[in-house]
Amino acid sequence: MLKLSKKADYGLIAVHHLAMRYDQGTSSAKEIARTYGIPHELLAKVLQRLARKGLLVSQQGTRGGYGLAKAPRRISALEVINAIDGPILITSCRTVRGACLQTQRCTVRGPLRKVNDSIIKALSSLSIASMVPPHT
Repeated sequence: MLKLSKKADYGLIAVHHLAMRYDQGTSSAKEIARTYGIPHELLAKVLQRLARKGLLVSQQGTRGGYGLAKAPRRISALEVINAIDGPILITSCRTVRGACLQTQRCTVRGPLRKVNDSIIKALSSLSIASMVPPHT
């Protein structure tokens, strides 16, 4: 089953939260965690990873927190997921050691690659801005 990790889910929630407040400054990890009932320690790690990947900026201090590094329309759901979980792969055609042992005889690799490409295309075309209600 294709399923996002909890960390990727939390990352999307946090980025969505920051997009809704894009013009209002930063939000702390504690504030976001409390708002959505997310474990603070886990969310803090997710936000740090998103900042290291260049999707978020962080500010230290009493008014510190996280904000989006670029406009919500310029951040895709795929970027958030990739930053946390790495590339989306629905099959195990590639392993650490190279190609799968079944590569030469595999009859589903091509069709499944098309499915994978469709998922990637859909997620890359889904901007964070499109997830924010128009009245915010």
